[in-house]
Amino acid sequence: MGWLDGAVAMITGGGSGLGHALVRRFVEEGARVAVLERDADKVAQLRQDFPSDVVAVEGDVSSLASNQQAVAAAVEAYGRLDTFVGNAGVWDGSVSIVDLPAEGLDAAFDTVFSVNVKGYLMGAKASYPELLKTHGNMIFTLSNAAFHTDGGGPLYTASKHAGLGLVSQLAFELAPKIRVNGVAPGPFNSDLRGPVSLGLDGASLTDGRTAEDIAPLLPLDYSPTAEDYTGMYVVLASNANSATTTGAVMQSDGGLRVRGIGRVSGGRHL
Repeated sequence: MGWLDGAVAMITGGGSGLGHALVRRFVEEGARVAVLERDADKVAQLRQDFPSDVVAVEGDVSSLASNQQAVAAAVEAYGRLDTFVGNAGVWDGSVSIVDLPAEGLDAAFDTVFSVNVKGYLMGAKASYPELLKTHGNMIFTLSNAAFHTDGGGPLYTASKHAGLGLVSQLAFELAPKIRVNGVAPGPFNSDLRGPVSLGLDGASLTDGRTAEDIAPLLPLDYSPTAEDYTGMYVVLASNANSATTTGAVMQSDGGLRVRGIGRVSGGRHL
């Protein structure tokens, strides 16, 4: 038996990276899943990989209609909705304010905030009527950039701070019937892409950075995979295990918050 036996979740951006790892983990835990994914090839692959446990919908996370379509697909296929996971994201390439090109700034801002903030808001708007029926929950993927500097440039960092505010406000507005929480992963080998206007649509967040580069940055001294982060989502999605938890963000970042000034960690000699 899994922690999510009989539950139904909707996950945005489930075609690759952390989103795909979440789809697989939720299915392994006994859930059935609806995925909202913009890439038609990834939608087709999801349908092939999970023929009975996943219904995949092609659409734009920043569109209310697309989110409503995914919610409707979940309810039509599986009869209910218990969890909404806002996960689809866009990175800004860690381009600083000094280096952001004036001619691409408007478009880059619109892209990052449309996916990272508006996409979460639209998913919440589309899913809450069904979640009210099940006393369900929402989980949003944030980032170490929601708490620390230099996890991205100003566009990405600001968007993740906005996501932090969204978790708090929605947790207040939707209590007591719907729990709202977040997970803030640290660095890992991610396929997260950047805006076309900055020429970053072909580059992922960890291009040029190996596991050996990431591990020494973290007090826990290892390079996580997407799969390493999925357990936090499972716990938060489970009413049996997180019934008292709302408005919280799990900082699952390898210990970035406790990095020392002169040393990453103090116990490596032990």
